[in-house]
Amino acid sequence: MAGTLALTKILDIRELEKKNAQVEYHQSVESFEQVATKLFQLLKQKESAEEMYEEALCENMDLEQIQDQIAYIETLNKRIIVLQEQVQQARTQMETKQVLLSEAHVEAKKFEKIIEFRTREELEVIKKEEKALMDDISIQQYLSHKNR
Repeated sequence: MAGTLALTKILDIRELEKKNAQVEYHQSVESFEQVATKLFQLLKQKESAEEMYEEALCENMDLEQIQDQIAYIETLNKRIIVLQEQVQQARTQMETKQVLLSEAHVEAKKFEKIIEFRTREELEVIKKEEKALMDDISIQQYLSHKNR
């Protein structure tokens, strides 16, 4: 039982590591979602700005307004590039945290299986000892009745 107790303490540590990995993974997912949402909104802004630019070309608009629209679209493109890099970094971090979570889960499962196996072995040993003791008692009772 002492071996199982030590393994149980190790399992508790592994479970705590798994919970921490889950928290970190969920935080990385939230971070990814936030950055991806910003990118999505920026892409929508760019799309509407490009539509306005196309409309401006069809209509007789001032050259200065068209240049402003082009400059705005270029600014959006630069921001999109930055956000795409941030999204990729967040995705990489999320995937790394997912791998760590999987590893922590596997480690916890290993110790659960080891504890289960050891507990089963200990129960089998106890059952064998009980059976041997019952056999001894039965033999002693039989011999004591036979000697009467």
